[in-house]
Amino acid sequence: MDLKVEPEEIDSNQPVPIEVFASRSTLHGFSHMFTYERICIKRCLWILFFLGSVTFLICVCVDRIQFYFEYPHVTKLDEVSAPLMIFPSVTVCNLNSFRFSRVTRNDLYHAGELLALLNRRYEIRDIHLVEESVLEMLKVKADFHNFKPRPFNTFEFYDRTGHDIKDMLLSCRYRGMECGAEDFSVVSHRVFRPQSFFHTSSYRGS
Repeated sequence: MDLKVEPEEIDSNQPVPIEVFASRSTLHGFSHMFTYERICIKRCLWILFFLGSVTFLICVCVDRIQFYFEYPHVTKLDEVSAPLMIFPSVTVCNLNSFRFSRVTRNDLYHAGELLALLNRRYEIRDIHLVEESVLEMLKVKADFHNFKPRPFNTFEFYDRTGHDIKDMLLSCRYRGMECGAEDFSVVSHRVFRPQSFFHTSSYRGS
């Protein structure tokens, strides 16, 4: 039994010539390197240009990657001399906004849940996380048996339980002169401003 093979079938099993692939490729310059033309100089120039471009691209990529892993940073400082410096506003932030020793039973009754000390049932929250010395005081203050609550004022609560500048200000010196807590006055809750020591009321520190 004889089998007859068509020429088209033989051609279909063979790989596509590089010249055909290059002519259909969208890579710039690839079609000029692999062409049916027999001009050797032109093809060699295109090959040199192509290899040079690829080499340059690789060098730039490697350089940028190395620069990235160096973690460069720029620090810019400007120095300005001022003969008369205005007293700066200073803010002292305390994560503990209230002094527990100043919190009363009436405060706990009205604001215990707000202070994250009591729950909605007026019970102590997270007893296992409270220190023993604080827990004993908290149990006494949170005992509302036969307790008659009094009116509660938020502003008065802030003024009374907030931190005092006398306890926070350890050292103060301005224009070569010593200053202290007595040179500041309360502007609002936990906000202070200097008095006659600085001969002005517009400067504030807190």
